[in-house]
Amino acid sequence: MNTAKLFYLITVLPLVLSGCLTANAPLGQNKNIIPTSATLAESVQAKISHAVSLPALFDKEIIGSNLKLGQVLARTSLYTRYYITYQSNQLTISGIMNVPVGAGLFPVLILNHGHIDTAIYTNGRGLKREQDYLANQGYVVLHTDYRNHAQSDKDNRDELAVRLSYAEDSLAAAEAVKNSQLAFIDPNNIGTLGHSMGGGVTLTSLVAKPGLIKAAVLYAPVSGNYALSYERWLAKRPETVVKLDQLYGSPTNNPDFWYDLSAENFYDRIIAPVAIFHGTADDSVPLEWSKHTLDALTKADVPAQLTIYQNGPHEFGVHWTDFMQKTTAFFDQHLKN
Repeated sequence: MNTAKLFYLITVLPLVLSGCLTANAPLGQNKNIIPTSATLAESVQAKISHAVSLPALFDKEIIGSNLKLGQVLARTSLYTRYYITYQSNQLTISGIMNVPVGAGLFPVLILNHGHIDTAIYTNGRGLKREQDYLANQGYVVLHTDYRNHAQSDKDNRDELAVRLSYAEDSLAAAEAVKNSQLAFIDPNNIGTLGHSMGGGVTLTSLVAKPGLIKAAVLYAPVSGNYALSYERWLAKRPETVVKLDQLYGSPTNNPDFWYDLSAENFYDRIIAPVAIFHGTADDSVPLEWSKHTLDALTKADVPAQLTIYQNGPHEFGVHWTDFMQKTTAFFDQHLKN
């Protein structure tokens, strides 16, 4: 926090909140409304966000840079697949990039994969079919590995802090694309697709840095309400629950913390249109979560749509081709036209 902001929080803001500084008030009118030191401390504390929170992420500078094409991993008639690295602030993050054949300029899609145990995760794993399909449609596809995955640098903080930072790595990938000197990239047309946990990463990215991403697809996404993920997955792991409860409190006994961790409470910050896809037979993420996400986005005046696949599992099965066709049409509308 810079000095000017701290001065405002400590000196000016409490006075405004207490009524000591009232526009056009006669001199001395508020002389008896002097806040106590305790009131000042409470006012300041209320305005300082927890370091692990979306408000803190909103204020954080995300520096994405040094995007490097490495080893050629594969070639097809329509694209070349590269191993890549880029900087997410001080960390080096690995990933892959599929680059269509031709001179460009090609719009770019940042792909955010779902949960895969870091012990078995390998470079570019998680959305291989989607990477291939979208590159064949004329998109540069950057699939980020996230920190602690594959050859990315390690972040040794607790699990919750690291999970929130996956959004930093996705945003840094977009910034690295914009800051790169790669001649085939269209830096003004960047979209993103997130699957399952990666859908949550995408929602966090959209609220954190509005305007960086021009269009987003949520593929069987988790909820923007982090407390629901806590109840569905984290609460079933006793050691994790004990640690998180010690650090942050549970959603029950510290709801304010979990409120500030949940993207759905900040959907009014989103600028990009959002397309959501979900199957009725998804046994990993409930369809009701996506229905609620659609309602919440709509109430926040975010252009959003939901496609539901009857009997579709978590990765859509027989509906996958239709999903990819609709996804391509959505991105074409917002990134190519």
